[in-house]
Amino acid sequence: MVPLLLVLLLALILFGAGFAIKILWWVALVVLVVWLLGFLVRSTNAGGGRGRWYRW
Repeated sequence: MVPLLLVLLLALILFGAGFAIKILWWVALVVLVVWLLGFLVRSTNAGGGRGRWYRW
């Protein structure tokens, strides 16, 4: 009985980790798209150069 419970627990942990990693990949993809769009839509400053669209 104990080995069966350990196998089920391991399966749940691996399923949870796989789900979390998949969500993190989607979050990383969204951040990458926003970051790339920032380079395309950044405004010009008074000197005619390109300014940063972020504050840091």
